[in-house]
Amino acid sequence: MSGRRAVAVVDLGAVERNCARLASALEGGARLCAVVKADGYGHGAVECARAALAGGASWLAVATAAEAADLRAALPDARLFVMGALTPEELDVALQADADIAVWRQAFYDLVRERAGAAPAPPRLHVKWDTGMGRLGEREAGRALELLAAVSAAGDVELTGFWTHFATADEPGSEFFAEQLARFASVAPRLREEHPGLVLHAANSAATLIARASHFDMVRCGIAIYGLDPFQEDPAAHGLEPALALHSYVADVKGLEAGESAGYGRSWRAREATHVGVLPIGYGDGVRRALSNDADVLVDGARYPIVGTISMDNLTIDLGRDPIVTPGAGAVLIGALGDERILAEELARRLGTINYEITCGLSARVPREYVR
Repeated sequence: MSGRRAVAVVDLGAVERNCARLASALEGGARLCAVVKADGYGHGAVECARAALAGGASWLAVATAAEAADLRAALPDARLFVMGALTPEELDVALQADADIAVWRQAFYDLVRERAGAAPAPPRLHVKWDTGMGRLGEREAGRALELLAAVSAAGDVELTGFWTHFATADEPGSEFFAEQLARFASVAPRLREEHPGLVLHAANSAATLIARASHFDMVRCGIAIYGLDPFQEDPAAHGLEPALALHSYVADVKGLEAGESAGYGRSWRAREATHVGVLPIGYGDGVRRALSNDADVLVDGARYPIVGTISMDNLTIDLGRDPIVTPGAGAVLIGALGDERILAEELARRLGTINYEITCGLSARVPREYVR
C-alpha cells in the first residue's frame, strides 16, 4: 500500500506485453496506434504511452488538443493523432503540438487551412468517413471522397489518412459491423492506387481481435492495450493481461449485533451477529455507489461482500461472526489476490455498464503507482 489509503497499481509491463501481442498479430504489416485518451483510460497517459511504444506501437491517439499537448511535452518524437472535434482555439493547440488532425466537414477543413500558416509544419490530416457510427464524418461516400480529394490537392496541408470507426465490432456476429467493414474496404484499393502512402485505418480493439480484414494500414487499440476485454468477458481469452489493480486496506474491524446496520440509510442490517471491516475508499475515489450491497472485496485471498451504502470516503464489508481479518490487512477491489480475482468486467456487469467506465471513473484522488 506504500502508506496510502487507496492506490491504483498499474503494471506498465502488462501494457507493453499487451501491445506486443496485438502488434505481432496484425495483418500485412499494419501498424499499431495506441489510444491513450482520457488519461490512458484512467491508467496514466504518459506512462502508458511510453510502455505502448516500447511494446511496438508506432502512433498514439487522443481525443483532445490538451491531451496532445501533454503527450508532446513528454514525448517530443512521438507520432500523435487527435481524433476528436476541435474548437478554433483547440485546433491551434493541437497544431502547435505537431499532432495529426481529423477532418470531417468542409467547414472544419477550411478552418484548418486558415490556421495552417501559424503551425510549425504543414498540418497532417486524416479525412473521416462515417460508415455507420453516426458521429463525425460525412455519411455519403462521395462527399467524403470529395473532401479527401480537396485535401490532397491543397499545397498547404498534407493528406495523411482516411479512416472510419465501427459501431458494433464488440458485438460478436454483428451484421452491421460486416456492413461497415465492407463499405470501407470497397474504396480501399482505389485510394491506395490514387494516393500512395495514405494510411487507411478503421479497427478498434474489438475489430483488431476478431477481423484481420479490418487491419488495413493501421489499427487503433485502446481498451485492449490496458488488458481489458472489449467484449466484456475475460481478457485472458484474448491473451491480454489487466494492467490495473485497485488497492485499499481494512482500517477497522467492529462487531455488530443482529439488526444493527452500517452506512447511510441503513440499506443493510445484520441478520445475525457479525463483524464488518471498514475500508477508507468510496465513491469519491471512483468506487461507484451503485455497487452498494452488490460487489465483493478481496482480503487475505478471500471474497467478502460489500454491505451497506458506499459513501464518499468509506465502505464496509461483512467479515462474518468469527473474522480472521484484522485491521491493517490489505484489500483488493480490482485485481487478483491468491486464487481469487475481481475483474473490471465483473464490476461493469454488476453496474450494467462497460469496463471502460470502471477504470476511467477512478478519480484523481487515487494515486497511480507504476510497476513492472
